[in-house]
Amino acid sequence: MEIDYRPHFNSEFELLIERIHPPRVCIDNDTCQDCTLVKVDSANKHGILLDMVQVLTDLDLVISKSYICSDGGWFMDVFHVTDQLGNKITDESLIHYIQQALCASRRGKKELQTCLGREMSTRHVSTEDTALEMTGTDRPGLLSEISAVLAELGCHVTAAEAWTHNTRAACIIYVEDETTGRSITDSARLAHIQELLENVVDAHQQMGERKSVRLTPPAASRTHTERRLHQLMLADRDYEKCSSCGDGGGYGGGGSGVVYRNEKGHGKGCDGTIVTIENCEEKGYSVVNMRSRDRPKLLFDTVCTLTDMQYVVFHAAISSMGSIAVQEYYIRHKNGCTLDLETERRRVIQCLTAAIERRVSHGLKLDVSTRDRLGLLSDITRVFRENGLTVTRADIGTRGERAVGSFYVTDVSGNNVNPDMVIEVIRQEIGGTVLVVNKSSGWSPENSTSSTTRSKGNGVEDRPRFSLGSLLWSRLEQLSSNFGVIKL
Repeated sequence: MEIDYRPHFNSEFELLIERIHPPRVCIDNDTCQDCTLVKVDSANKHGILLDMVQVLTDLDLVISKSYICSDGGWFMDVFHVTDQLGNKITDESLIHYIQQALCASRRGKKELQTCLGREMSTRHVSTEDTALEMTGTDRPGLLSEISAVLAELGCHVTAAEAWTHNTRAACIIYVEDETTGRSITDSARLAHIQELLENVVDAHQQMGERKSVRLTPPAASRTHTERRLHQLMLADRDYEKCSSCGDGGGYGGGGSGVVYRNEKGHGKGCDGTIVTIENCEEKGYSVVNMRSRDRPKLLFDTVCTLTDMQYVVFHAAISSMGSIAVQEYYIRHKNGCTLDLETERRRVIQCLTAAIERRVSHGLKLDVSTRDRLGLLSDITRVFRENGLTVTRADIGTRGERAVGSFYVTDVSGNNVNPDMVIEVIRQEIGGTVLVVNKSSGWSPENSTSSTTRSKGNGVEDRPRFSLGSLLWSRLEQLSSNFGVIKL
């Protein structure tokens, strides 16, 4: 007899369970010598795992391991976390913030009372500004042209994030009216701005190429910016057609492309990402195994993709082995079905590979801090374009009267650039502080902060011949007993 796993969720019953058993969070600094354990115990709901991971990654915390169990109506998870320097989380205000934020993410509350005295990274979402979302074919000077049009139309950029992958480009830019300092809500003006930006994106595109330009006024609720970028590139099908290794594009052309890969081998210059899917008929799950170079926010990227593709993670084990990250997920589709069709498995493999690699940054990383003003992004990207440089990734925002951000740049062929030349031309143009963070082209294990140990070689280690699933099953009873003493 065939068993049909189709979960049924009663919303009123979920609310009752949540009132009786509210989320519990324990911050444990005693169990492990080299990391802090964040233990979460909560009623289960689709997307809760992503909410938890999002909170921790938004605080720039490094998740080196995680054990997840969310079968049935309950969710239990343990995250092994450190700060970016590999230290435990000991700041009481930060611990209190994590506890508040994890509970708030479960209960759907957006406002948090916190006494955090440290600056956060650029905003992960803006609900007060007008948002521009763009996807299209990557080409030289695209980001520069978009930001120039915005400056010409009196749109002040308050935050922006741009990714490139597989000759495709996506960006989200938050803007406000330069004169009033408020969001742009006039429908006629929004339509005019959108029309001009569509002309920019259309330029040099071939007939029938995919593109999207969308301006939206402020909204009380918006999707997390990085999650939205994943959604945009997934909808743009950046996973479909991969360029040969060594080719590809960034904002302005160049960059290092990736090819579709599986366990049979890797292309020249690839990052060695391996994704496989098998069905576990005994347990009624599909098992997704991923192995890639370790880097910050890797867990967020994979969980985000699985969640947005409507898959539910019932169990998972994530760990770092030297410079390599190994992730194993026991999943079903939200409708309760496993991945039985080869076409579905192949699509999930392609989408997860793209999610892992679209955030991999190639080129020279530059951190920029200077006085904020109208047209600043346009000026910086124009300097890059005029000096034969391309932006493969960008993340900028404002803190008070200053603009801060990071740019990854290469030459138009995707090769290394002279850091001294880049710094000098930017300083002459915009002033402020320009710091070279990484002089290498492409991601390297030495630059990762999410591994506790480092590999001596540059190659990808052979896949370990054991299953993290067996480790997970043996740990579940121990994890359950640990949650018995969790206190807020």
